[in-house]
Amino acid sequence: MTEQTKTRFPAPLYAAAGAGDLAYQQLRKLPAVVTELGDRAVASLRTANDTAATTATTLKSTATSTDFDKLRETAAASAAAFAQAAQERALAVYTSLVAHGERVVGTGVVEAADVVNADIETTEEPKAVEAAATPAPKPRKRVARPAADKQIGDK
Repeated sequence: MTEQTKTRFPAPLYAAAGAGDLAYQQLRKLPAVVTELGDRAVASLRTANDTAATTATTLKSTATSTDFDKLRETAAASAAAFAQAAQERALAVYTSLVAHGERVVGTGVVEAADVVNADIETTEEPKAVEAAATPAPKPRKRVARPAADKQIGDK
């Protein structure tokens, strides 16, 4: 008599097998789904074709009765208004960016100036002490020259 043993496979292998079986079941349904989608597509194309024909007729009648000069003027006025609004928005954005940049840079400049001034004060103090410790040089006396020395041509 042959003894049967039960072999247990790792769980991921069972998961892969289950996923494969579900995929197989869905693939068996695919021909029916393709047929249904094809029928829907044909119906949608018929509807779209009818709508396009109606729209084309409406556009053709509108095109023959439209005043294109008035349409151009309206488009030009709209474009000018849009450009003006865009310019105003751009200026507002630019102004806010400038204000923000001034705050950022201004803060940094003030802080940097405080640091520089403190460094200058610290650096100049020893020089001021040295200057006070050394005596100032005495002014030299001027010697008056005789008038004969000042004449041109004398040697």
